[in-house]
Amino acid sequence: MDTLPLNLGMIAAYYYINYTTIELFSLSLNSKNKTEYEDVVVRHHEEQVLRTLSQRLPNKLTGPNETAPKFNDPHIKTNLLLQAHLSRLQLGPELQGDTEQILSKAIRLIQACVDVLSSNGWLSPAVAAMELAQMVTQAMWSKDSYLKQLPHFSPEIVKRCTEKKIETVFDIMELEDEDRTRLLQLSDLQMADVARFCNRYPNIELNYEVVDKDRINSGSTVNVVVQLEREDEVTGPVIAPFFPQKREEGWWVVIGDPKTNSLLSIKRLTLQQKAKVKLDFVAPSPGKHDYTLYYMSDSYLGCDQEYKFSIEVGDFQSESESESD
Repeated sequence: MDTLPLNLGMIAAYYYINYTTIELFSLSLNSKNKTEYEDVVVRHHEEQVLRTLSQRLPNKLTGPNETAPKFNDPHIKTNLLLQAHLSRLQLGPELQGDTEQILSKAIRLIQACVDVLSSNGWLSPAVAAMELAQMVTQAMWSKDSYLKQLPHFSPEIVKRCTEKKIETVFDIMELEDEDRTRLLQLSDLQMADVARFCNRYPNIELNYEVVDKDRINSGSTVNVVVQLEREDEVTGPVIAPFFPQKREEGWWVVIGDPKTNSLLSIKRLTLQQKAKVKLDFVAPSPGKHDYTLYYMSDSYLGCDQEYKFSIEVGDFQSESESESD
């Protein structure tokens, strides 16, 4: 008897994740997933600590049927520690150790979640999961200023920058040296850390082409070639001081239709300096169709790119009939 691995099984094996977790991802993809973090220990004295911590976090938790959350539940604890990580709250040594254990699995789980979502063709949840990978890596919420990623950028410095309409890492890089020094008010050593981050931050030029754009018919394959080139060659892991492990930078290239929330094609890649990626999908019904090409980081916030493009799909049946005439 021949056996072949199914898509979900391959995803579970690739990311070293419990197959029941992947099955639950596939079936529900909601807060009922209770497999991977069951071994997180809730110590006998921690319930009150976790209850107090929950009051300082933005997302309030409830138990089943809107009941009060059980603070002795390892999944409640995991949620709270992940929120504390994204909020950059200072925790005691035991909880900090637990957080590092949780984070060691988090990126693999998120990447597997992206794979399951994309294999189901769900665009916005897949993009949200990609953004979650960035948030977990940089210990930030997506609503936070992108400048928070930069070393030594206190809330006061971020506020000074945003008041001057300096809102992205690229804005910091484009400032004149004197203006930057005056605005940031950091020491030479601290400025060297800022420079190191800016040089490592992805500055990528993207070009794409729809191959044989004039010869697309309903049911034929649409090929999109994406060429990527970064300004500086990658050296070393992602700069993420709040993430406990070294991480190599990765990317997703996605083609989707936001109107129908459909994910049509996806590729995952690493980019040292140059890369060429081909994505394909089946052409839909005849007529004009609008799509979006997404280039998403798994490590940094604020460097994603989006491009809108459209294709004109011909009617394969009518064209073949006209040729036979």
